[in-house]
Amino acid sequence: MYDTSKTGKNYDKIAVWWHEQHKDSAYGVNALKKVLSMCGGSRALDVGCGSGGRFVLTMQSSGFAVTGIDVSEKMIELAKVNHPESIFYHADICTWQTAEKYDLITAWDSIFHLPLNMQEPVIKKLCSMLSVNGLLMYTFGDAVGEHTDTWHDEEFYYSSIGIEGNMRLLMDCGLTPIHLELDQYPQKHVCVMAVKRDV
Repeated sequence: MYDTSKTGKNYDKIAVWWHEQHKDSAYGVNALKKVLSMCGGSRALDVGCGSGGRFVLTMQSSGFAVTGIDVSEKMIELAKVNHPESIFYHADICTWQTAEKYDLITAWDSIFHLPLNMQEPVIKKLCSMLSVNGLLMYTFGDAVGEHTDTWHDEEFYYSSIGIEGNMRLLMDCGLTPIHLELDQYPQKHVCVMAVKRDV
């Protein structure tokens, strides 16, 4: 099984560069604003929050108290400096536990780095962390399987259970998918939003 700490160490090496490249970026913000427009409540969790920046600021501007988690220690160090009013954890979502419930959970370009056999348990975990009527937004690859790519001279791992697998899993967890988009076509990048209904 792929060791997620390798992803964290790879991002450690580019953390400062990443922050400089993304601190003024609008990447993913339109999708975030869409899900925020449908979301009530005040507590948000950003899985794979990196150094913070655009997602944290956008959620805060909508009145959310933001908690972030990331596998990169250097990214979390930067996030704590950039957003001292928020809570950040250097941890692996595969093993991280909390009793908290969140009204919004985002995982933008993060959980696709998880081992293939951890996709289902982690998505189930995120669903269980939602409050009633809470929303989950995350991205994944549209093809089933796993692969690696070289970026910044490092090997990065990716995996996905595909569109049908994700939709089935969300509905099995009591969530209703409300938006699905291949948002960077022809790239195989999927954005999904789902709401947890009262059962």
